[in-house]
Amino acid sequence: MTHHSFIYRLWALLTAALMWQGVVAQVATPPHVQDSIVVRLVTFYPGSEVFSLYGHTELRVTQGQADVYYNYGVFDFNTPNFVYRFVKGDAEYLCAPLPSQYATVGMEGRRMVEQELNLTQAEARRVRDYLIVNSQAGNNTYVYQYLGDNCSTRPRDIIEMALGDSLHYAAVSDSVTYRDMMSRYTRNYPWEQFGIDLVLGSGLDSPLDVRQRMFIPMALMQALDQATVTRQGRAEPLVRRTQVMVDGSEQGTVLPPTPWWLTPMAAACLLLLATVLVTVRDWRCHRATRWFDTVVFGLYGVVGCVLFFLMFVSVREATWPNYNALWVNPLMLFPAVAVWLRRLWRPLRVYHALNLAVIVLTALAWPWLPQVANPAFFPLMAVPALRSFSYLHHTEAQPPHSRRK
Repeated sequence: MTHHSFIYRLWALLTAALMWQGVVAQVATPPHVQDSIVVRLVTFYPGSEVFSLYGHTELRVTQGQADVYYNYGVFDFNTPNFVYRFVKGDAEYLCAPLPSQYATVGMEGRRMVEQELNLTQAEARRVRDYLIVNSQAGNNTYVYQYLGDNCSTRPRDIIEMALGDSLHYAAVSDSVTYRDMMSRYTRNYPWEQFGIDLVLGSGLDSPLDVRQRMFIPMALMQALDQATVTRQGRAEPLVRRTQVMVDGSEQGTVLPPTPWWLTPMAAACLLLLATVLVTVRDWRCHRATRWFDTVVFGLYGVVGCVLFFLMFVSVREATWPNYNALWVNPLMLFPAVAVWLRRLWRPLRVYHALNLAVIVLTALAWPWLPQVANPAFFPLMAVPALRSFSYLHHTEAQPPHSRRK
């Protein structure tokens, strides 16, 4: 899946641009009417880069001499405001037809599996014609969504369009969420999972039906392998045959596990340790280390601004509600500045009292919230909570930076 990141390489766009007219013309005019059309689902297993952790899906259509792979994971990074639009959730991606000789460029070492679909010629023609039209300029863009509209769900939708009610998926008995499925592919990339857990909210934690699980290419491949098509009252397998085109590990080419001392949990614990040391020193000296509060609350406030942007401005999926906003939010910019202004010490005390109460209640209530927390969140919650408690502890009647007589 091209990824909530995270998506296919720019070389595909450039290659497609150079060969667009020739490829489309080649497919649009079949060489012989009698040549049969064969449609295959192509699955590439995970790569080592962050944007390739979830794999990739393409549709391959062959007819006579025409052999084209249709790739819905192409984007132009040079598009104006692309990064902003990607974060906001309205970035456009492309459907690009690639000649077979370019299908595996950039996929070296990754396991590649093709499933030939059991389609009638009428159904295969429907897929082919749709892809031809959808890959032409003016029709080839779509707004990418990492869960509901990506390089894996697009082929699923096209196959469903061609087969209609004759397609049946096997029932699923287990309960799994988006977060569960994503964490399987980020287990060696804890910072990637930390980021997902931080910016994506409770929408990732609802149970998924069989179709929703197909946002992951390997899940789509497995679902189609178990799917059936009803023909003349008889159920037939949707997949006629499966062929491993490029052998390789089913785990993909992911990197080895991240050492524990480089994980988010290690970083969070280190920050908490530093906070404890600074706080103990402040208590002994009856003062507040203002620069430390400015750095900590400023950092939390900036992250909180990102969360609020995603929740209230972005059209990204699963960003609302996000209970992380209870312990990291834009209001934390206030103590980062107010600690330097003597006239704000009373409002600052009120803020710290409320902040401490909210964080403690959030941590205690989290097991009952409809959102899974990353383990590193809890030491990170303790950092601002401890600083707020420290402020209240040694500023009962005076600003934190005043001197005691």
